[in-house]
Amino acid sequence: MWDEFRAAGHPEVQLASAFAFGDSTELADELADLVLNGPKRATAGLVLEFERDGEPLPRAGDHSIVLNGRGRPVCVIRTTDVEVKPLNQVDEQFAWDEGEGDRSLAWWRAAHDRYFIRQCDQLGVPFRDDLAVVFERFDVAWPIGTPAE
Repeated sequence: MWDEFRAAGHPEVQLASAFAFGDSTELADELADLVLNGPKRATAGLVLEFERDGEPLPRAGDHSIVLNGRGRPVCVIRTTDVEVKPLNQVDEQFAWDEGEGDRSLAWWRAAHDRYFIRQCDQLGVPFRDDLAVVFERFDVAWPIGTPAE
């Protein structure tokens, strides 16, 4: 997929990362589908996860490959905006842009609190409402013509 993307007029673009969303095969498949065929144009992750994995934080202009739950490439995304701020400062627009559930802030907080609690348990740190979170927005760069709402 990366070679096809570069051959389609992006030979200078460097790959920043390849990743699957979520923490299970099922969640990775569901979220990859929301990127490829639905409204998902944002994602959030704990800064602590990036630090644990030794990965740099995303930056505007980065290109990444989204993988499904079996590790297969689904699409290429381009990061358009990144903010790092406390979890408790997420807003309604970001919840909407993330495109999950009913897209409300209440749904987003409930789902992400559960997810971040699982991540904190793995990291051996207590979950707190003020943990630093990377709030990333993106567009689908490949394949061309991917729907968005």
